Order: sequence, then C-alpha cells, then structure tokens
Amino acid sequence: MGNKAMTFTESQLEDYQDCTFFTRKEILRVYKRYRAICPEVVPKKMTGDEPVKIRVPQERIEQLPELKENPFKERICQVFSKEGNGSLSFEDFLDLLSVFSEQAPRQIKVYYAFKIYDFDDDHHIGPADLEQVLKLLTRSQLSAEEIVQVCEKVIEEADVDGDGKLSYMEFEHVILRAPDFLGTFHIRV
Repeated sequence: MGNKAMTFTESQLEDYQDCTFFTRKEILRVYKRYRAICPEVVPKKMTGDEPVKIRVPQERIEQLPELKENPFKERICQVFSKEGNGSLSFEDFLDLLSVFSEQAPRQIKVYYAFKIYDFDDDHHIGPADLEQVLKLLTRSQLSAEEIVQVCEKVIEEADVDGDGKLSYMEFEHVILRAPDFLGTFHIRV
C-alpha cells in the first residue's frame, strides 16, 4: 500500500478507479507504461497536478506496440488529448487505455469510434470523414472513384434521415450490427 501512496495520493487512485474501468493495480500498471514511454519527462511521483499538466508528445505515444501499426493512431491521440494536439497527459492516457480495455462497455467504444471517425469534429460523419477513413483503412490503395462509390454506398445504406451524413445514432445502429467491432477495439493493460 505504501508504494501506491508514493505514486499517487489515495484520493487520486480512488478518483481514477471511479472514472475508469480499471482496478488500482491496473491503474499503477498503466502509469508504469506511461512513464516508460517518456521517463525523462514523467516523474516517479504524481501526487499533485502532474497527471494533468505533464504531457508526453504524440510521436512517443504512437510508438506503443498497440498503436504503432494502427492507421488511426494520430486521430486516436488527437481525440484523447484534452489539448487536442495529440500530446497526452497521464489522465488522457488513462482514459485512452480505459476506453480500449476489454472491460469498457460497448456503448463507450461506439461513442469513441464515432469521435475518431468524425475527423472534422462536426458531430456527424460525412463524405469527407468517410473518405479519410477509407484512405487510412486501405492505405490509399483505392482510386478516387472507388472511394466515392464506397462513401456513397455507406451513406445510402446508413443515412436514415437522408441528410447526406451519419449522426451518432445512425452510426451506432450500423456498428451495433457489426459483430466483430468489439474485437478490434481494445488494448490490453
């Protein structure tokens, strides 16, 4: 118990447990991973406002084995960065790993998948967002014409209200019918 108190205060650990899907032990394991990414920046103790103030650059976060080959790594860092620049505080990093944990409910995963795919942050997934998703998923192997065709088909199939873009509810409806979605949306701690 003394070891836990040295890294975080008891209150911090309780708060992290309350707002994540992790146990105390897992939170400390997440901290060790965070510190290992950038030990020259991240202190051994984070009992003050360090968990919010100290930030690890996006380039370092993207080197995690779970993100390194992920075509959405840049966007994932941006979505979880409270500053929006991709650099992550410990609390941002904890949120990221919590959402991608096996314990996180499907609804939370769907919500964050929507945010990741909403590249222009307009609270809809429109044709431009879908184009970006397709380019990343196919590593730009589709022609411009093929991308447009796929985007049009997705909108045609999923756009219930006919406004030419997907709302969160329309996106959720499609994703909840995808049985393998959860299997591709997690990181082990």
